Amino acid sequence: MFVWDTNFGGELDVVDYRTGRATFVANYQAILGDEFRHFDPNQGNYILSGSSSLRTAGPEIAGVFYHQSRHLADRANRVAVAWNMIGGRAQHRFTTGQTHVDARVDVRGVVQKSFVDYRWEIDSGARSDVQIRPQVGLLFSGDLRLLGVDGTQNRGNQTGFRGEAGLRTVGRAGAMEFFFAVERRIDPYPLEFGTAHCVTLGFRLLSR
Repeated sequence: MFVWDTNFGGELDVVDYRTGRATFVANYQAILGDEFRHFDPNQGNYILSGSSSLRTAGPEIAGVFYHQSRHLADRANRVAVAWNMIGGRAQHRFTTGQTHVDARVDVRGVVQKSFVDYRWEIDSGARSDVQIRPQVGLLFSGDLRLLGVDGTQNRGNQTGFRGEAGLRTVGRAGAMEFFFAVERRIDPYPLEFGTAHCVTLGFRLLSR
């Protein structure tokens, strides 16, 4: 059951060495349904990632280590569901007038896995922020995920995506975003293989 989707996380530039930066990312996602109670946590998913980048005249290039593990909340989970990846990233910001576009592409290969059939992943995304007033803007974002598999689950390579549009308001200490999103999620349940389509309405708090 999927009713609520919550994410808590942050990105920290640990060191800036002028020609690049070392960055640490942590995120926890809790998915809740209403099977046993009104707010019933059924998944807890963790992402930990570290990268070291090089700034160029064009995009910023980085080496990336990525870890994700998935757990069943309030339910028995005797099987470890996790994978580690190593790869690279290219990212760049484009600015035209009051419009900012951030684009990135990650290419990663699996170096260790438990339960899943993943081999490699291409994870790309772009976000556009359009300022319409001094403290108000529109946001548009899209993510495309291509996942290569090893064939052990009798399925081909997988494709997932997420598209989002919303409104952003900015204050002194942070920002609030209200968004509408459409998503095709790969393997939405930790112990099953497949895809699911989701439509989400929500809000997001961001600190500076």
